[in-house]
Amino acid sequence: MSGRSKRESRGSTRGKRESESRGSSGRVKRERDREREAEVPSSRGSPVRVKREVEPVSAREAPTPVIPAVRVTRERDADEDSEPEREVRGARGWVGLGRARPGADSILASVLDFDFEKLCSISLSHINAYACLVCGKYFQGRGLKSHAYIHSVQFSHHVFLNLHTLKFYCLPDNYEIIDSSLEDITYVLKPTFTKQQIANLDKQAKLSRAYDGTTYLPGIVGLNNIKANDYANAVLQALSNVPPLRNYFLEEDNYKNIKRPPGDIMFLLVQRFGELMRKLWNPRNFKAHVSPHEMLQAVVLCSKKTFQITKQGDGVDFLSWFLNALHSALGGTKKKKKTIVTDVFQGSMRIFTKKLPHPDLPAEEKEQLLQNDEYQETMVESTFMYLTLDLPTAPLYKDEKEQLIIPQVPLFNILAKFNGITEKEYKTYKENFLKRFQLTKLPPYLIFCIKRFTKNNFFVEKNPTIVNFPITNVDLREYLSEEVQAAHKNTTYDLIANIVHDGKPSEGSYRIHVLHHIWKRRDNDETNQQGA
Repeated sequence: MSGRSKRESRGSTRGKRESESRGSSGRVKRERDREREAEVPSSRGSPVRVKREVEPVSAREAPTPVIPAVRVTRERDADEDSEPEREVRGARGWVGLGRARPGADSILASVLDFDFEKLCSISLSHINAYACLVCGKYFQGRGLKSHAYIHSVQFSHHVFLNLHTLKFYCLPDNYEIIDSSLEDITYVLKPTFTKQQIANLDKQAKLSRAYDGTTYLPGIVGLNNIKANDYANAVLQALSNVPPLRNYFLEEDNYKNIKRPPGDIMFLLVQRFGELMRKLWNPRNFKAHVSPHEMLQAVVLCSKKTFQITKQGDGVDFLSWFLNALHSALGGTKKKKKTIVTDVFQGSMRIFTKKLPHPDLPAEEKEQLLQNDEYQETMVESTFMYLTLDLPTAPLYKDEKEQLIIPQVPLFNILAKFNGITEKEYKTYKENFLKRFQLTKLPPYLIFCIKRFTKNNFFVEKNPTIVNFPITNVDLREYLSEEVQAAHKNTTYDLIANIVHDGKPSEGSYRIHVLHHIWKRRDNDETNQQGA
């Protein structure tokens, strides 16, 4: 009796405890139900796009309030493993694993740099590349086995940007973040310009402020010298300040639909130049300088390593190759089809050529040869992208103070080469020619290349002659043939950019002066103001 009564008393006590626990559970459920919000808010008040599904309430559980389940729609990449969608119960605020929402305060804008090639820092793949907005590194994918997913778990970095779709995601929960405050980041990654913005670029010189507080003029920002690429930086900076060429590449729709043969890599040059142009003129940059890394990678690839980042090159050679390669990549041909490059820079001239007899021949034999058709003057029409100006030979002797004399020459003296009268002898390995040049068409923008470097099999020599030139109202009408002068209403030019080489031929560096309301000097990634 006593043993059974004890067991009964223990059983009754256990029953009371179970009933109390059930009652407390019901109260907890009702309190949670009252606290549940109708929508999951973001940190800035914009709702996160989620789908809510309420589980059906059975008749047995009717007295007990039911907690709705929140189903987050998960978007997958092509390389992501298939997995079922997870349901997160009892979520308040930001959905996912009980963590608070990673907002804009967890993003470090100072480490973000989108100027480099968009490839995973681990797999070196371009496919499905994401940028971690906390450390700035690039990773591939966002599935459970992807490098981005592992990075988010290992380092607790949760905000990622798809570098192709420009969408933001939270990892490892794998849902899209929709927040208007993140638009500044996408604009730095891919700047866009409207027609009205492009039309107003030259009408106003408004300073912009970078993320670090430095001010800069859009279009007059520095290009980083990665190692020895200042020769290319100066040319790219000069081309970016030619308004028609700049306006064409600021609007991607002008060239993105150009059809190229399968496997053609030259169009990469067009894409990278357009991206660089938009970054240079971006008024919302995070920093006051731009790295031309992707542009130069395309140059190395398309030129088959003729021009490199780690080796100094000739600015004139690079300019000549780049303009012709850009014209060809845009679908232009040598004679028929034109592009924005030829519309802006291409002019034409007549070249008169006369073959000369060998100087060691007797005078009588020379006279006989000059009567042959081979030695008669011929004329051909030719186009040009730039005009090469020859300098007078530098003096070999020093003055009375034992110092080398640096001569000076006016620009119009070396322009006399193109007046149709001045003849100059050109020597080859076997033959000598006498040539004269006559301009027949002037382009809207004219490029002069002063030939300072003389190359031979042993060394490169630099001519130090100083060229004095006006910066406005350079009239070239007298260099046109008489029959075409009437067709040219405007023949005067103003200087907009000047590229200078400093130092020795093999050890020197390039810098550029750019006109942007006032003259600016560009030394790699530094800007200095010059007198107007």
